[in-house]
Amino acid sequence: MRILICEDSALLREGLVRVLEDSGHTVVAAVPDAMHLEQTVAETAPELCILDVRLPPTWTDEGIRAALALRAVRPELPLLVLSQYVEERYAADLIGAKGGPLGYLLKDRVADVSDFLDAIGRIGAGATVLDPEVVAQLLSRRTRDERMLRLTDREATVLALIAEGRSNQAIAKTLFISEGSVEKHVTSLFQKLDLEPDESGNRRVLAALAHLEHGGPRPHDQGGAAPQSGMNR
Repeated sequence: MRILICEDSALLREGLVRVLEDSGHTVVAAVPDAMHLEQTVAETAPELCILDVRLPPTWTDEGIRAALALRAVRPELPLLVLSQYVEERYAADLIGAKGGPLGYLLKDRVADVSDFLDAIGRIGAGATVLDPEVVAQLLSRRTRDERMLRLTDREATVLALIAEGRSNQAIAKTLFISEGSVEKHVTSLFQKLDLEPDESGNRRVLAALAHLEHGGPRPHDQGGAAPQSGMNR
């Protein structure tokens, strides 16, 4: 996969280049800031962009603003945002923006190379992958709407795991139930959230966004085992 990296830390930037290229990906550009990011994307045609949240010159929200700008001009481009800490407001802004595949991970996840590369592959293939810590903080607001209240406890638990990027197989292993049972819960919660089948097949993403927007319960709140990462196992 052709990947563009936008990261101000030279050490992390070069580390990402090495990890990605050693695993067979092609890094088409590795830049320290987002000043000419849209032009670089146009010239290099990446299949995925990795951006740090905080970039020069102010090290506040340049990375998020750059990601949102890319969403506006290239909505289909997969994005992976890396952050040192959970930036709740920035995460909510990016997740709420319409567009293609998305990842939001804490930089600590990069240290687990296999999980990081798994996330890269899944985002590139069209998945949404959210760090469990990001999900937990977004859910802390606990606002609900009528649709979320329609869900059973088990359906809410399954939905929370979907929001963390889990596949049906991974959800089944986490909750110690069959994949068939997971499929039934997923079908039911889609119906209760008024998510009709569509050609793009993105109901899992829409369900996850509804969950985050309205503050559904975390997995361990419903008696399920709390997931250890936002990656599929």
